[in-house]
Amino acid sequence: MKDAITLASRVAINEDVIFRDLEGEIVLLNLKTGVYFGLDLVGTRIWHLIREHQSLQKALGALLEEFEVAEARCAADLLSLVGVLREKGLVEVTAPTAG
Repeated sequence: MKDAITLASRVAINEDVIFRDLEGEIVLLNLKTGVYFGLDLVGTRIWHLIREHQSLQKALGALLEEFEVAEARCAADLLSLVGVLREKGLVEVTAPTAG
C-alpha cells in the first residue's frame, strides 16, 4: 500500500520522466512506461514548484501567494494532482523525514 499523500509529503519526479514546456503548459512522458500526460497553466506551476522544493507544504505556500484561492481548495487540488501524477508513475511520494 502506498503512503497517503499529505502536505507533509515529499515528492520527487520519477527519473524516467522527461518534460517539455510548450507555451506555458507542460507535456510529460514516462520513457519507461510510455505514459504521456499534459498539464495546464496551474498544473505546470505546481510541477515547477515540486521540482524546486519537493515539499508539498512549500508548494502550497507559493501557490497561495501567487493565486487568489482559498487555502483548503488549493490544498485539495494540489493533493489531488499529486495523486494523479503518482498513479501515472510520473512522481514518487514519500513521507517526510524525521528531524
